[in-house]
Formats: sequence, structure tokens, C-alpha cells
Amino acid sequence: MNNRNTDPKPWTLLGYTNGPELKVFKSRFERRLNPRNGKELECLILDSRDWVNVVALTPTGKAVLVKQFRFGSGSVTIEIPGGVIDPGEEHEAAAKRELKEETGFVSDKWTYLGATEPNPAILNNLCHHWLAEDVILKYELNLDDGEDITIIISAIDEIREAVSSGRLRHALALAGLSKVFDLRPGK
Repeated sequence: MNNRNTDPKPWTLLGYTNGPELKVFKSRFERRLNPRNGKELECLILDSRDWVNVVALTPTGKAVLVKQFRFGSGSVTIEIPGGVIDPGEEHEAAAKRELKEETGFVSDKWTYLGATEPNPAILNNLCHHWLAEDVILKYELNLDDGEDITIIISAIDEIREAVSSGRLRHALALAGLSKVFDLRPGK
């Protein structure tokens, strides 16, 4: 067993090559020097704008969830509303916009829950988590061409069951929900 007593150090950037630009990401291949062993490694980095997601609660404390098809998993997932922050947009404004567009719900009571790194191994962005309380349904859905969404209104016990059964396993949705609820079964 290797019990090192020193923290890992940043790897020196030796250079990079731009990869293809994709719909949501720009890609690049970086060459980095491992300070531990002096070996060079090429790694993939996906540049992305920051994201937001919203834990939206009705006046009775039920959560507004969305079901939608996800290309990566090739399946319909259960999630919380969210999306990409537009250029020049603040993350609070993006959270309000995404909730309204994807669900038709709005709120006057917003709390910032902090940010997480979606996958720091390959992504360089943050996902900002917001809580919207006392949401009310006021608008029709305003979906973009890449969305097909159904709304679910769920009590916390239903959410816990969906998590424990594996029906709700989107990591960013779980991160946001866990900032508001204890998701362990039987809680």
C-alpha cells in the first residue's frame, strides 16, 4: 500500500491541441507532465459553459421533477429542471429561466445551494444548484428542439423510492436533491 504523506501537485501543461467543437462542448487534448513520475500524459478536456439545476417545491412541499430522453444513456431519465447557462447570463437568472421553460412553474422565493463540479476528470465547468420554494404553475412549457419533457410532482417518499430503485440516478439531480432532502430509504 502506498501511503504518501504529500498532497498531489498540479500537473504542468506542456501543450494542447483543439479537438472538434460539439453542440454543448468544445474539446481539446492537453499534454500534461505527472510531477510524481515525470511521465507525459494526453488527456481529453471538455470545455462547457456552467450549468444550473433547480429543486422546485410546491407550497405543499412536493418536488417538481422532469422526465426526458437522454442521448448519452439512450433512456428516459427522471431529473430536476436545469440546463446550460446562456452567454452573459447569471446563474440565478438561468435557474429561473430553465424552471419556467421546462416546467411552466415560477417562484418568488429562491435560495442558492452552492455549486458542484459535474465531472472534474474531463469537464471544466460547474453546476449551480438552486432551491425554488412555493412554485406555482403559470406558463406553458417552452421546450427547445432537443427536449421532450413530462412533468412529475413527487412527494419526498416517492423520490426516495425512485432513488433506491434506480429509476432516479442522474448524478446532478441527486446532488441538487441531496442539498434539500435526506434521500436515504426510510428517512
